[in-house]
Amino acid sequence: MTLKNAIAGEEYVIRQIHTDDEELNAFLFSLGCYSGEKITVVSHLKNSCVVSIKDARYNIDHQLASAIVV
Repeated sequence: MTLKNAIAGEEYVIRQIHTDDEELNAFLFSLGCYSGEKITVVSHLKNSCVVSIKDARYNIDHQLASAIVV
């Protein structure tokens, strides 16, 4: 399941990031978004979702949320 389909308020563990873009992988890693890390979907918005990683909240678009497998 991807973050786009995740239930708001539930805590998940990131299993994999599906992207071939090394720059995007580096960006996600700098946010603390990598395999084995816990992530919580705070809410789903129209074209994005709010996630919590390591006590920080980020707004990510649905395309990026679809690349994060939990």
